[in-house]
Amino acid sequence: MSTLLFKDLGTLEFPAALHLQERLVDLKQRKLAEDILLFVEHPHVYTLGRGGNALNVLSAQEVPVHRTSRGDVTYHGPGQLVVYPIIDLRSKLRKDVHRYVRNLEQCAIQTLADFGIATTRRPPYTGIWIDNRKIAAIGVAVRRCITFHGIALNVNPDLSYFQRIIPCGLFWAEVTSMQKEIGVEQSLGDVRERFLQHFAEIFDYHDIVEGAEQSGDLNVLNGLNVLNY
Repeated sequence: MSTLLFKDLGTLEFPAALHLQERLVDLKQRKLAEDILLFVEHPHVYTLGRGGNALNVLSAQEVPVHRTSRGDVTYHGPGQLVVYPIIDLRSKLRKDVHRYVRNLEQCAIQTLADFGIATTRRPPYTGIWIDNRKIAAIGVAVRRCITFHGIALNVNPDLSYFQRIIPCGLFWAEVTSMQKEIGVEQSLGDVRERFLQHFAEIFDYHDIVEGAEQSGDLNVLNGLNVLNY
């Protein structure tokens, strides 16, 4: 497919965002929707994957902990740009999960480079790094060739929330943000726009359409309208 829909969901609770992803995954599996990129900020939340160690949640306190289908433990919250691609891996350009993850990482690397931040991968660990400092976490899931979950890029989050967990189970790793690295708060909208452009280029989409304005596929709009439930 050459068309990419995108939708900025604003601030949305993690369970509601997951419910929306699952609705869209179902539409994609039935070939009733275009590929779509969801952008969201979550209220404070910790997520713990099925194989994650609950002991890595040191002191959640008032922050809810939700079990999910990917990764170990991580934090989402205000000031963090979370991106959920719902795309079809059956396309010849996205024919395997490993290539998909590498491309997703490259989107973040190029986005950060636009703001003067040099980053890298650090195999065998996931995410995007500056030395021992992790600036973006990646946790993807695939259901019958359709992707969901995605990447969380630390733009301006309160990094103290990461001190209540062992992020991704890596006790030696630090967590950083664009704001910390650059020294001033960054525009979430500017970062979102750059990521969208790099995603379209790297995954070879010819048209970018805002989902809220999409009129050709009523099923996609119905999926987006689940936010009103």
